[in-house]
Amino acid sequence: MNIKYIRILVLITFISMIAVNALANILPINGMTTGAISDMYVNLFAPAGITFAIWGLIYFMLGLFTLYQFGLFGWGKLDEKIIERVSVLFILTSIVNLLWIFAWHYNIIFLSMILIVTLLVLLIKIADLVNNKDITIKERIFVCTPFSVYFGWITIATIANITVLLVSLKWDGFGISPVIWTMLILLVGAIIGILRMFKDVNPAYGFVFVWAYLGIWIKHTSITGFNNMYPEIVYTVISLILVFLVGISFVGYKKLKMLFP
Repeated sequence: MNIKYIRILVLITFISMIAVNALANILPINGMTTGAISDMYVNLFAPAGITFAIWGLIYFMLGLFTLYQFGLFGWGKLDEKIIERVSVLFILTSIVNLLWIFAWHYNIIFLSMILIVTLLVLLIKIADLVNNKDITIKERIFVCTPFSVYFGWITIATIANITVLLVSLKWDGFGISPVIWTMLILLVGAIIGILRMFKDVNPAYGFVFVWAYLGIWIKHTSITGFNNMYPEIVYTVISLILVFLVGISFVGYKKLKMLFP
């Protein structure tokens, strides 16, 4: 496909994704907001509502990439073919994101699970294309960081979507208490996040996990949340946040040495 058409499709699908996500809560689609659907499936992994403000940052940064791929900020060291492949994958992510909203709002949880896993796979492919490349600061701002933050959040969202699916299926957890399961999910999520952060030498990806886990901590400690009813989960979240911060410090130092040898 001609690169001009790819760039235009990036813009169209990006705007469509933003519009559908906005209308999902303004209308709202199927009479319920995105958060209201989530609240229907009570679980101990869900973060406080304020945590979802990260979508504003994600959309802003993806908007910067959308402008960058038009060449508005000039070009860096990345091969044009890589930018083209990232753009094509981004088009697909925007379409899948948009479809996820409809599946979620029409309470088709199993389909939403398939879609969010698809979105995660596409973002993994983008991360593999742009991370650990010899790129400029400009490319880190307009290409690498936007997709790192997006990738990090969708990693968390996938875990959350799996949790909602299990709740919707009334899964009994093999008789194990929800508290133990939540602690295990938090631990597994942290292991996934830390391993990927070290693989890509990408502190931005790790910071998203810190933000998400802070949101879970807020939900569990606030009066409007669980109000410290599950101290084991609170201690687990705090411990994992500290582990992430140590990991981010190490990866950040390693990244600086790569940038300024």
